[in-house]
Amino acid sequence: MDIAAGTQPRTILLNRRRIWIIAIVLLLLVVVALVATKGSQFAAMMNAGKSFVIPPESVTSAKVEQKEWQASSAAVGSLVAVRSVTLASEVPGMVREIGFDSGTFVRKGAMLVKLDTSTEDAQLAAARADEELARANLARARTLREAKSNSPADLDAANARSKQAAANVVALQATIAKKTIRAPFDGRIGIRQVELGQVLASGTAIASLQSVNPIYAEFWLPQQALAELRLGMQARLHTDVFPDASWDGLVTTVNSEVDVSTRNVRVRATFANADGRLRAGMFANVEVLSPDKRQVLVIPSTAVLYAPYGDSVFSIEEKKENGNTQLIAHQKFVRLGERRGDLVVVSSGVVAGETIVSSGAFKLRNGSTVVVRNDLAPTAELTPNAVDR
Repeated sequence: MDIAAGTQPRTILLNRRRIWIIAIVLLLLVVVALVATKGSQFAAMMNAGKSFVIPPESVTSAKVEQKEWQASSAAVGSLVAVRSVTLASEVPGMVREIGFDSGTFVRKGAMLVKLDTSTEDAQLAAARADEELARANLARARTLREAKSNSPADLDAANARSKQAAANVVALQATIAKKTIRAPFDGRIGIRQVELGQVLASGTAIASLQSVNPIYAEFWLPQQALAELRLGMQARLHTDVFPDASWDGLVTTVNSEVDVSTRNVRVRATFANADGRLRAGMFANVEVLSPDKRQVLVIPSTAVLYAPYGDSVFSIEEKKENGNTQLIAHQKFVRLGERRGDLVVVSSGVVAGETIVSSGAFKLRNGSTVVVRNDLAPTAELTPNAVDR
């Protein structure tokens, strides 16, 4: 009994040790398996990283073009009518007739407003009767003077009375004529400010009238432009009201003085306006074109990466590697000049015919591979117009 009782605890202890050994061995196997798995994964990732190639970026391209540009000075101006007046009544009276509609084109001499002349018509009839009597008395006085039946003073008095009566007729005719307001020149009339039956005081405004063709554009240029500014220079006008149209004219006036506060000089150019689309008061962009032309290199302004340390573009070059042709973008610093529309002049850094990235350059670095997708390329224009989509 004592031997059996001592053997049993020893057996239990051995079993426990075996269980712990087995557990430890299994745990070590699991750890080894995990380490091996992770090691293979890390090795695969490292191999993949070594063989990974950055995919090419999609960009659009454009050629560096050589163009003939005409030097110009641009300014913002306003359109001004060559002749512009506010029509008004010179004499008081009641409106009896209106001969125009607001906003219409009227010809010189057209009747616009007619005031009541009934009183003046009656006075004119009386004045004409006095004139006839004075003429008759003058003829009679001349006959008597030939017969020496009256004195020279009587003839002089009859003559003066005849002239006075004739002057009264002319004065009444002038008053009646002033009560008919006519267009002083061809032009477009503004909104009517009077109505039938309205009693007008002297100087009451009736409507505005502006001539249509030609039309002035007034604008300001810096005083430096005076070195080349001459009368007769070609001017070109654009307005956002008609974005697809332009008007050519001539510089007709350069002000005799420079504004002391802005150091700008006031300039006036004259433009033909046969269709009447340009109207006084409209905003306009005006360019004064120099007769001299020069050859320049131009690129789309979207191709330029602007930076404080220097502006740059990406040039696209072909590179053959392992029988495959790749497009590589190389960064080049450029010096820019005048800008017009979507184009900008490049004075140095690129050559004519060179292919550059026109859009998408912001995501590139020097030596990046690219793929050109010109089906997405925007059109760079010298005079761009907004398009509603």
